Amino acid sequence: DEEEERVLVSEHTWRPCPTARKRLRVCLEWVKRQLFRVGEDWYFLFILGVLMATISFMMDHVIARVYKAHLWLYQEIGDIEVLKYLSWTLYPVALATFSTGFSQSITPHSSGSGIPELKTILMGVVLEDYLAIQNFGAKVVGLTCTLMCGSSLFLGKVGPYVHLSAMAAAYLGKMRTSVTREYENKFKQREMLVAAQAVGVATVFGAPISGVLFSIEVMSPHFAVRDYWRGFFAATCGAFMLCLLAVFNSEQETIVALFKVDLKVDYPFDLLETFFFVILGVVCGLMACAYLFCQRWMMVAVRRNWLTAKLLATDKPVYTALVVLLLSSITFPPGLGQLMASRVS
Repeated sequence: DEEEERVLVSEHTWRPCPTARKRLRVCLEWVKRQLFRVGEDWYFLFILGVLMATISFMMDHVIARVYKAHLWLYQEIGDIEVLKYLSWTLYPVALATFSTGFSQSITPHSSGSGIPELKTILMGVVLEDYLAIQNFGAKVVGLTCTLMCGSSLFLGKVGPYVHLSAMAAAYLGKMRTSVTREYENKFKQREMLVAAQAVGVATVFGAPISGVLFSIEVMSPHFAVRDYWRGFFAATCGAFMLCLLAVFNSEQETIVALFKVDLKVDYPFDLLETFFFVILGVVCGLMACAYLFCQRWMMVAVRRNWLTAKLLATDKPVYTALVVLLLSSITFPPGLGQLMASRVS
């Protein structure tokens, strides 16, 4: 009897005011029904856009600060060529090596851009490890450290950030099922992933329409009409939040384009210049095809060579350090870097 009284007392202690708690639960259920009347997907798409815009802005802010510190070190080190070379090369080598080692130690699925894996997932193949939330932190740290290397590495942010957006969308999809208390819907999950690809591009360039076109033309094997508005809404929220953060951080006085131009509107170009624009487009297309051919040939040669294949299989940080050392030596301003229109050359 004493034991039962203790149990009753403990339950009464931990759950006071049952009537008030019941009324509060009813009110919360009513609020949830009213909020989700238009569809709970839109709220999570809004959260996805705002979240990825905030992370993108923070990454850009940290990268800009560290890169300015690198340039300051290079300019203040003096005229000694050996010290200038070491400051120009060892800095990106250390960052890139740490990026590779950290990502590989946390999870090997965070390496690479993630675009081929996402296209495979959208085609129906289950690759759960590539969308796991533990990859998110490793990829954020690895991508930030890699972009801190600056112009020494010819790498961009779009591909890995699309993968980051997809991982965040997969996690938000699981949160949606827990909030709505529904079974996991594969169609809903795919809609979130398609919208996440548009958000990834929009929060990097501030271009929501380009993000939607990227998700349609590049990623999806087939694109449902209902995904247009979802992708555009999430991408617009992300791009708008990215511009607002620049204003809040006093980087801009008002919302402006990320990549501004000063082209004259009165007379933008002559009619005869259209012919040369066509030639320029053809030349750029041929150069892109040649680049893809050389890149494929280089990848095959790297995998067939026993030394590079061994480094890729066992010692990826060492392989990364060697590649970054080669590229940073090529872009060294007193050397070949002076032919690349570098700001410090």
